[in-house]
Amino acid sequence: MNVSQALEHASALFIPEIVYCEGFPAMDSERQKNEEAMAALREEFAKNDNPSFSYDVIRDLADRNRELCDQMGIDRLANTRDHSLARGMSDEDLCAGVAALQKRKATTVIREIRGDRNNLAVSYVSKPVKGTVLGIDIETTDRYPDRGYIVNVGFELMELTADAEPTGAEAYFCGIPEMYAEKGVPLENIHHITWADVDGKIPFRENKALQAKLLKLMKKYPMMAHNAAFEDSWFTLHLDGYAEARRAGKIVPVDSRDICRQLDPEVKTLPRESSPASLENWARRRGTLATNEAEVHQGLDDTELMLKTVQAEFAARNCFKA
Repeated sequence: MNVSQALEHASALFIPEIVYCEGFPAMDSERQKNEEAMAALREEFAKNDNPSFSYDVIRDLADRNRELCDQMGIDRLANTRDHSLARGMSDEDLCAGVAALQKRKATTVIREIRGDRNNLAVSYVSKPVKGTVLGIDIETTDRYPDRGYIVNVGFELMELTADAEPTGAEAYFCGIPEMYAEKGVPLENIHHITWADVDGKIPFRENKALQAKLLKLMKKYPMMAHNAAFEDSWFTLHLDGYAEARRAGKIVPVDSRDICRQLDPEVKTLPRESSPASLENWARRRGTLATNEAEVHQGLDDTELMLKTVQAEFAARNCFKA
């Protein structure tokens, strides 16, 4: 699907009752068109400095696709791939993250690694980290952001020093469609968020006050998340203004999982299948999570665990040195 076709699909009159009544094959065909259109438009937005459409077109189509997936039954889509979730941060983004932590220019770090992201290990320790970061974590009802909902978000700030404590902690539960009162919250087995937690709460896409607060913080501080490509992908399709600010360089994600992979020497010696860079395993090695404890998998708890673990790793590698 090219850009013109994608825009035509996005602007076409959509009558849910007609598609829903035609059954699963018609709904799945519509879903595939939605997701192909979003992929084409996201690619165009990323490479074109002056696209012929606003990002609202993509977010609106994602909203439409979510409702369609609800009607189809999200379980039916468990084994279908989607392109709305990035597999990881780009080399340029990782360099920008290091630069943001050290108050350097991203171009300087890019030159420093000479095209090999493995050299980021040297970049992380070549200059001291400083300033304040915004730690954030979300819990969702699906892997893919154009099919599911954000049900929990937690965030707080922390100064990059060896003895800092996180401050300004906030956590929110977010509502989802009423149909899940009976079905149960998807992925409850992971995040343990029940209908009682989200019942009566404002859905994230409708909570404009929360969105505005997050966007303001993200523009002011580097945004740190563990596997930041996940949060980055979800905010792109759920947070108004995020994609635009991100492309303009006003939002800089920092991936704490990459900090683990680059700085923790044990990662390279442990079996890959043991997930050595997962937050839970990393935190246990750094002593920020007891061996008999488990990661909570809720926004604020995981945010605080991440920030304290990053702090411990930076302290172990002398990254706070003046």
